[in-house]
Amino acid sequence: MRGQKTDVAFTDVNWSALRSLIPYLLEFRLRIGFALVCLVAAKMASVGLPFILKHIIDHLDGKTLGSTATASTPLESNLLSADLVGLISLPLGLLIAYGLVRFSNVLFGELRDSLFGRVTERAMRRVGLSVFRHMHALDLDFHLNRRTGGLSRDIERGTNGISFLMRFMVFNIVPTLLEIGMVVTLLLLNYDPYFAVIVLFAVILYVGYSVFATEWRTHFIRAANAAESATSTRAVDSLMNYETVKYFTNEDYEANEYDRELAHWETARRKNRLTLFALNAGQAFVIAAAMTAAMVLSALGVIHNTMTLGDFVLINALMMQIFMPLNLLGFVYREMKSSMANIEKMFDLLGQKSKVVDTPEARELQVRNGEISFNQVSFRYHEDRSILEDVSFTIPARQKVAVVGASGAGKSTLLKLLFRFYDVSAGSITIDGQDIRQLSLHSLRANIGVVPQDTVLFNTSIMENIRYGRIEASDEEVMTAIKHAHLADFVTQLPDGVNTLVGERGLKLSGGEKQRVAIARTILKQPSILVFDEATSSLDSKSEKSILEALEEISQEQTSLVIAHRLSTIVKADKIIVLDQGRIVEQGCHADLLAYNGKYAQLWQMQQQNH
Repeated sequence: MRGQKTDVAFTDVNWSALRSLIPYLLEFRLRIGFALVCLVAAKMASVGLPFILKHIIDHLDGKTLGSTATASTPLESNLLSADLVGLISLPLGLLIAYGLVRFSNVLFGELRDSLFGRVTERAMRRVGLSVFRHMHALDLDFHLNRRTGGLSRDIERGTNGISFLMRFMVFNIVPTLLEIGMVVTLLLLNYDPYFAVIVLFAVILYVGYSVFATEWRTHFIRAANAAESATSTRAVDSLMNYETVKYFTNEDYEANEYDRELAHWETARRKNRLTLFALNAGQAFVIAAAMTAAMVLSALGVIHNTMTLGDFVLINALMMQIFMPLNLLGFVYREMKSSMANIEKMFDLLGQKSKVVDTPEARELQVRNGEISFNQVSFRYHEDRSILEDVSFTIPARQKVAVVGASGAGKSTLLKLLFRFYDVSAGSITIDGQDIRQLSLHSLRANIGVVPQDTVLFNTSIMENIRYGRIEASDEEVMTAIKHAHLADFVTQLPDGVNTLVGERGLKLSGGEKQRVAIARTILKQPSILVFDEATSSLDSKSEKSILEALEEISQEQTSLVIAHRLSTIVKADKIIVLDQGRIVEQGCHADLLAYNGKYAQLWQMQQQNH
């Protein structure tokens, strides 16, 4: 059933995928170097702040005790003298230094983020473009099996995950470890070793718990992502088939199916949220226990006069200095694992290999005459499903050959093979003696113009949809193509003319109008070879006649392959190939095939009777 969920394999995150990010970082070596300098400067300023604060507090505390001895003077005199003495004796440099260091800490941090922001944004752009190009490079088989809604969500989450990884892994994990090392060293050099032991024990316990809990949570993160992708896929699939839903009045069914996917998403999100609570609670307990132990130890030092009040404040500030970045380290690791789970599918997409690719020695197609030959071609999508068997025929240069047959006979497969959406299972296809498998895909497809049976347009104007056939074409050339496709009368009746928007997938146009837009687009391309896949199937008799006349005009100098259902459209073809269950059963011109009184004659009689 459409939309049925599949099992997800929750394997370990592929950390080797991070190696693919290195080229994006190396592009901005100098910028990253400056950012690292700012990073170190910001951390040094951050660690230095508590020591400046200690000296300020000790000085103020000493002056406050001294001022109590002069309490016999009058009140106003006491206040004035205390202010004067405090201002004169207090090292103003400490206060100024404190402000400068605090400002430097923020300034260097902002500079670091600004410098590295360009690196992150450029990497997101490059990776996004790589994925987009790769999707277009994959073969038709991949795109026939894809689910657009889920695929777009995977790409979006993967791109955002790369942004997080590059920002926080590079500029938070390493500096956090650096800051912890600096603080532990200062505690060992200046205070009781127990303080350093408390910090090291807390760091080890915190990191160990974070890693264990985060690894445990990865399963739930992936389940939530899979549910979100399935929900998005269901919504997009349903909305893209809006007309079909209405034809069969299945709005309630679609809503129920969407709600079923939402229920899976809700359950997955709840489990994800509860496991996040367990992780955060455990981390908070470790931090609270360590800070309490350090505060008790430093308070005892103050009581026994082995430490000053400034030392007490210093220890508190250093512990906060440790656990603030440590708490961030836990967040970064947790989110980094989440981001890796997000980008995993995107890297899998980049790892997808197309079955139809250029060979290393692929050359450009040189069209001299345009003769096309199918030489004992066989093809099957799967081993147990044969589509074409030993098909051989030639389309001479500048001639028109039509292929007819019942549905499922393999007619449209010939087009897919010629266009190299698939490669033949056996035999070969040549153009002017050149095997198309030895040609570059770009040069092959650039020389073939296709008018498909099912025309899907972009959600832009009629003008831009036609110009898509040759992007650099002028407005005059587009208008000429419109006239050849007998689309001019229709366009002039529209309020916005050629600038009329066609809607998503061209839904604002009728089937015949879309077909004529497709014909105009192919006319504009000016290819050496023309292929029509039931190109007039959506046209009425009058339109079909005018279109056929136009196609006759433009195809006189091109080799043409016509896949036809209506036999009336190919009576003037130079040769007609009759396919039946993947094999050629008859071939010849219209008159000869009627005289033969075989399969073609039966199809002709059936269509004439229906007509």
